[in-house]
Amino acid sequence: MRAIVMSCLLAAAGLFAAPALAGYANAPINLAVSVSAPQQHIYRVTETIPVTPGPLTLYYPKWIPGEHGPRGPISSVAGLFFRADGKALAWQRDPIDMYTFHIDVPPGAHALTVNFDLLPASNDISLTPRLMVLEWNEVALYPAGLPTAKIEFHPSLTLPAGWRYGTALTTTSSNGGTHTFAPVTFNNLVDSPVMAGEYFSQVDLAPGNPVHHYLDMVADYPQALELGPKYTEDLRNLVVQANRLFDSHHYGAYHFLLSLSDETKGHGGGLEHHQSSDNRLFSDLFLNPQKMRGEAGLLPHEYVHSWNGKFRRPAKLWQPDFEQTEQPRMLWVYEGLTNYWGDVLAARSGLSTAADYRATLAYNAATMDYTAGRRWRPLIDTTVGVPMGGFGVYYSNWHRGGDYYPEGALIWLGVDTKLRQLSGNRHSLDDFAKRFFGMDNGSYVTKTYTFDDIVKALNAVAPYDWSAWLRQRLDQTSEHAPLDGITGGGWKLVYSDQPNAYEQARGVIHDFVGAMFSAGLTVDAKGRISDVLWDGPAFKAGLAPGMDIVAVNGSAFSSKVLLRAIAATAEPGHGQLHITASGSGITAEYTIDYAGGLRYPHLERVAGAPDYLGDILAPVKG
Repeated sequence: MRAIVMSCLLAAAGLFAAPALAGYANAPINLAVSVSAPQQHIYRVTETIPVTPGPLTLYYPKWIPGEHGPRGPISSVAGLFFRADGKALAWQRDPIDMYTFHIDVPPGAHALTVNFDLLPASNDISLTPRLMVLEWNEVALYPAGLPTAKIEFHPSLTLPAGWRYGTALTTTSSNGGTHTFAPVTFNNLVDSPVMAGEYFSQVDLAPGNPVHHYLDMVADYPQALELGPKYTEDLRNLVVQANRLFDSHHYGAYHFLLSLSDETKGHGGGLEHHQSSDNRLFSDLFLNPQKMRGEAGLLPHEYVHSWNGKFRRPAKLWQPDFEQTEQPRMLWVYEGLTNYWGDVLAARSGLSTAADYRATLAYNAATMDYTAGRRWRPLIDTTVGVPMGGFGVYYSNWHRGGDYYPEGALIWLGVDTKLRQLSGNRHSLDDFAKRFFGMDNGSYVTKTYTFDDIVKALNAVAPYDWSAWLRQRLDQTSEHAPLDGITGGGWKLVYSDQPNAYEQARGVIHDFVGAMFSAGLTVDAKGRISDVLWDGPAFKAGLAPGMDIVAVNGSAFSSKVLLRAIAATAEPGHGQLHITASGSGITAEYTIDYAGGLRYPHLERVAGAPDYLGDILAPVKG
């Protein structure tokens, strides 16, 4: 397989002038986006493309780096018009590829004006009366035939009066509410979102450092922006710890973009970019310790992606434009390794404690260990199958979804502890990080990698049959999750009737009561069953996701009633739960045979074993 290389077309872009293409004049494209009535949730787009007469093919971005699938929101595009010299032109959508448009540029035309509106989707509102998050790939068409690294855009954004914004783009001028940015390649434009709002705050996370790092926040109300001295210091520590881990940086400056809103959809999510990250969380994030505990790893995760995923990227996940199909087979590195380091850096920086980290690890490990689908679907297939979707389906533990995140992190914890065992704790995954990501300091030209490159870098830290070790965990089905990183780190996964702090925090965020490790189901606060453990006690009783629990042992449902009933099953003679549930218009009685009481996952120290997990979480000294 190919050695580590610079992305070929990116390299070529700096050496050779691209030829002019029929219909496109190979000159800068002006892109103007306006938000005039944010309460209507509409982005209005005007794009001016230099053209020459002839057939022109335009793409709407389909495969977005970080989305891992053909998820550009083409169905939200409406009011699409093409004009030349003021006259409307006929156009056709490609009958095979819905993201492709064909236009004939008439003789004498030198510019094509494109107008369209980006409409809100019911499950993804990014523009509210008080704030917005703009991902540029959603508001632009681009000509076919050139790498996107060779297409230059001149972007501008018109915002409501008084709104301020954060972005990795360079502002060249502001006139009223219209802000013009420096010319940029389409690759870098798509990689540079904007967050803006009526309530905005910018915090310097690296004072005195010539490489600037900022936290740019927008929120539903001013109090949500009150970060406080502790979280300010923690985030400053995050910048320090990440740069010590990788011994490099690959950006001119970095912007953590954070929207704190209960109006936008998709909170709890983030999208990585090379010099910034789009993070969307709750309006009371810094006001609610439970929510912060449950989301402590998000900003570190997206920040790590600047190194892993943006600067270094799996070869098949890099493509010359946003039309070509990505192959996500290496997401166990792209996302799994990032997930591992995101949680570790949260602990090293102070965003979470060592106890919080162990609670998170225990919950994720138990969830993967209870994932019934691992019996038929190997982890590697959860990466290959990403483009087909399937997230959030009923019986998700049987189907398997994005398990390459938590199980990938378990694999990389196993790598870290194995490196420490092999080297007598002289070497670790930190050494791999410096070797693999610590090159070309300051450069943000993407370098691709393969499975063989991973193996080679690990062998340089500590020789071992890493290929076989990894392939076993990736390609084979198994009854249990790879827990050797936990045991190798000096701990073991156990269960008790004491709640897991991370599961409690996630329950607050996502409104669920967890009983997956006991009765075999999860339920929201109103009694709606969100998932059922395949072949578990609730499943065998006949319960299903989507049903509503009406009563438990004759008492009207509440979270407390359910948990008390489960706890009572540990008592002699109480090994059943009698559930009244409704679904599909039918109310029926179901009997769950279960006698184990409450069960929550925790980590427990292995007596006499080295505490490598403690070493992993210790902050790196300068």
